[in-house]
Amino acid sequence: MAKKSRKQQPGGTPATVALTGAGTTFTVHSYDHDPSSPSYGEEAAEALGVSPDRVFKTLVADVDGELVVAVVPVAGSLDLKALASAVGGKRAAMADPAAAERTTGYVRGGISPLGQRKRLRTVLDASAGSHATICVSAGRRGLEVELSPADLAALTKATLAPIGRA
Repeated sequence: MAKKSRKQQPGGTPATVALTGAGTTFTVHSYDHDPSSPSYGEEAAEALGVSPDRVFKTLVADVDGELVVAVVPVAGSLDLKALASAVGGKRAAMADPAAAERTTGYVRGGISPLGQRKRLRTVLDASAGSHATICVSAGRRGLEVELSPADLAALTKATLAPIGRA
């Protein structure tokens, strides 16, 4: 079910459109999403047969009143203090889900760090650099995109910092 893509695929998402427009090499992976799954990220890792260390979840946090995107491995969790520090803030908390959806243009469980309605500051966990490729949401539940961490960081203008916790 994986497909190399440099051209827009039917049913593309803003994330895949952004990747295509940038000329980035990426692979789209789709799987049947189970709405009862307790963890979208772990479901993706299992369905795709990829280590949870290589599948990254996109979380939106509020740092001192500013929405910030955190991209961390699904195998762990987000360290809010480390995120605040990475962007020069004092306090971070998870953003209101409705605000995250409205600002990014994506639904929970399908928020991608790419192609967001409003570009937010992004911090990518430093562990991403230890992998040739990582998977992130392609913009809807049951759809992941695999690309190099360097390409993801460049396209999102991400800061790399140790913001994940095992």
